[in-house]
Amino acid sequence: MDARLERKLRVFAGIVASGIIGGTVFPVMLGYSSASGIAAGIIYGLLIAITIGGIEVFVVGGPMRAWLGGLSFTKNLMVRSAIYAAIIIPIQFFHLGALLAGQPIEPSRDTFWAATIYSGVFSVGMNLVLAITNLVGRRALLNFITGFVDIAGSTGLAERLGGIGIHRFLDRTFRLLTTAVVDTRGEVLNYVGDEVIVTWPERNGAIDCRPLRCFVAMRDALLRASSQFEREFGASPRIRGSLHFGPVIVGEIGDIKRAIVFNGDVMNTAARLEELSRGVEGGFLASRAAMARFNSAPPFAVRDLGQLPIRGRADGIDVVGLDAPALA
Repeated sequence: MDARLERKLRVFAGIVASGIIGGTVFPVMLGYSSASGIAAGIIYGLLIAITIGGIEVFVVGGPMRAWLGGLSFTKNLMVRSAIYAAIIIPIQFFHLGALLAGQPIEPSRDTFWAATIYSGVFSVGMNLVLAITNLVGRRALLNFITGFVDIAGSTGLAERLGGIGIHRFLDRTFRLLTTAVVDTRGEVLNYVGDEVIVTWPERNGAIDCRPLRCFVAMRDALLRASSQFEREFGASPRIRGSLHFGPVIVGEIGDIKRAIVFNGDVMNTAARLEELSRGVEGGFLASRAAMARFNSAPPFAVRDLGQLPIRGRADGIDVVGLDAPALA
């Protein structure tokens, strides 16, 4: 199954499951503990969750994604709130859950508003949980394959485009690169300036050389979009990258502002390999430690670059490189 579709279906299933739970809890809170009362609550939960979940995953996260992403937080929230209200109010007003459950309709303004407010708060809370999950990710103390991708020449471009211009340039670039990450079942750990850090748990990243495929897919996507970038910004993005493997420590750090961070030698080494990639044809370096984790031969030609000196390692590190893309 396509990785993007699989991810969407997984999120959609989580939303529907949450709707069932929320629909079960509400009638019990009101004292409707009969089987028919709970059944009606579950139907309400399913109707709202399936509709909101479908719109969030397949519309808001699909055709509307670029447009919503360009809105401010307040406007984005207003649009989503309007969508939720347009779904929840008719379902509650016309008693669709009770009708489908075969229950007699007992119009009550208090019950209507209680159910509507509960549904709205629950829906917002559910999407907040999804947003936090996207921010934090599924973290564990595991071996990770970690890649750094850097936008080449962004410093000079920032001087020419200015603060707002370079922000739009990087935002557009990272949104485009994220498609390759999702397709190869990776996870964006963080954006640091003009860099994006991508990780794969060892078992997932080893399949079909996914990190290598990710970098090449990123490079190809930018090549296809180069003319559009040239028209809008007067320059097209180019990337460099690195890949390394090793154990990481994942934990919360900070006090007033807390964050979930990855620490470990693998992160430092991957960052230093990215620095070295700037002087390598093709702009990509992968350590032998990372290449050894793959369960199949690389799908692209790689060049053995031997052992390179690296800051912080007395004995250097064995690396391979990827060829530069062929010119059309």
